[in-house]
Amino acid sequence: MRIACVQMDIVFGEPEANFNQVSAYLAEASRKGADTIVLPEMWNTGYALTKLETLADGSNRTVNFLKEFAKANQVNIVGGSVSIIKDSGFYNTMFVVNKDGELVSEYDKAHRFGLMDEHIHLEEGNGLGTFELEGVTCGGVICYDIRFPEWIRAQALNGAKVIFVPAEWPEARIDHWKILLQARAIENQCFIVAVNRVGSDPKNAFGGSSMVIAPWGELRLDMAMQEGIGYADIDLDEVEEVRKRIPVFTDRREALYSSFQPSKKQ
Repeated sequence: MRIACVQMDIVFGEPEANFNQVSAYLAEASRKGADTIVLPEMWNTGYALTKLETLADGSNRTVNFLKEFAKANQVNIVGGSVSIIKDSGFYNTMFVVNKDGELVSEYDKAHRFGLMDEHIHLEEGNGLGTFELEGVTCGGVICYDIRFPEWIRAQALNGAKVIFVPAEWPEARIDHWKILLQARAIENQCFIVAVNRVGSDPKNAFGGSSMVIAPWGELRLDMAMQEGIGYADIDLDEVEEVRKRIPVFTDRREALYSSFQPSKKQ
């Protein structure tokens, strides 16, 4: 699988500019032979959360845009995430479409990040986020979700060999981003494809460092602060090879873990 990671600067509160920019990046990645193109978090609006009433996608524009491009160019697209409107409120949602232009996953961010006011403006999701691309079980989580190892493990236990992580991760905590992602790859013995943004908005500077990490923990791509598209070729057979080398999933003791209930004081 040839992965293209789009590490872009998102124009704060301007969906039209961002759609134009994403269109150009998708076209470039497709021309260069990508099988799967991955976008960053909230690429349509950035974190203009106080303006979602007028800016968030409420018309299926994003889904139709991704479907049409994927089918016309025979590529899979992990559509990062975008701000959307549903009957119950605003969501931070990842859409995934396959080469036939079919929507194969719609994942709402499960864990809301209070330091960027998500808990005030966005609803939380409740779906797991696993899906299939070309017969391969994959998973998708969004940014802050990676701080919850049990959530990533749930996807791995449901068969995910590749987990995609779009983000808007601030530069101030970029060391956490790198360490957490490598830990998630090593402990779940799967590929992690993580796409962050660069640039800044009125409140934050963002740290880039989009990465592709192998199941043994090696970096196959590290984009540092470079804006543009990074490419990585991954061999999915590596997942089974690593899982045979150290049989973590076979050696798990679920009954033991479930026998301990957390203290109410925690």
